[in-house]
Amino acid sequence: MKKIEAILRSDAAHWVGDGFPVRSLFTYRANAAAISPFLLFDYAGPWHFEPGTGATRGVGEHPHKGFETVTIVYDGEVSHRDSTGGGGTIGPGEVQWMTAGSGVLHEEFHSPGFTQTGGPFRMVQLWVNLPAKDKLTPARYQAITHDTIPEIAIEGGRARIIAGDYLGNTGPAETFTPINLWDVRLDADAEVTLPLPDGHTTMIVLLAGHVTIGGAGVGEAEIARLSTDGEGVSVKADGNTMLL
Repeated sequence: MKKIEAILRSDAAHWVGDGFPVRSLFTYRANAAAISPFLLFDYAGPWHFEPGTGATRGVGEHPHKGFETVTIVYDGEVSHRDSTGGGGTIGPGEVQWMTAGSGVLHEEFHSPGFTQTGGPFRMVQLWVNLPAKDKLTPARYQAITHDTIPEIAIEGGRARIIAGDYLGNTGPAETFTPINLWDVRLDADAEVTLPLPDGHTTMIVLLAGHVTIGGAGVGEAEIARLSTDGEGVSVKADGNTMLL
């Protein structure tokens, strides 16, 4: 079984543009080898936006190169546009997977509809490094809608398979790096063994609630970085829990 090697958290919040109140729970600037191939994890929200009548909130055009950005929306709506012509709007339960590759310019905003209505907002963005051989791959954009993500029952809850495999259930994301990405909800007092592969860099992100892993508690907006050695990990939910 895998064991907790570190708890990652950040109390320092900052705004990305005027639309994303972010805590960077880890970045490549610290302990990059231990988190490879992951580079950054931003947790935006939870936040409540008032209805707006002006310009859409967000962050304007900016460049990326050599990695992928994975945006998952839990509350609210996010619109994307990039220099490949890719883009669209995603809402709760949906994902944008952008491969920057040889280089791309993109922008991210609240959708016009969400800007007008306001309401609760919660999203995350994960950066995944590209293997050296794929650094200059052409940029591309994948919109992964709610209806394309398989959802399965697990012990004491359910899991949506965004990428990779969960006991034979395969996610729709096309990736360059072998990666399992699961959106998991656990009921109070549930105990589940997640089938994590030996040798993988592995993290469990708590988006809401609290879990106990190997006797250690992990709370909201914290990440348990697990050992690469060992297969699987046992997780006990200490209440209704949302994790990634």
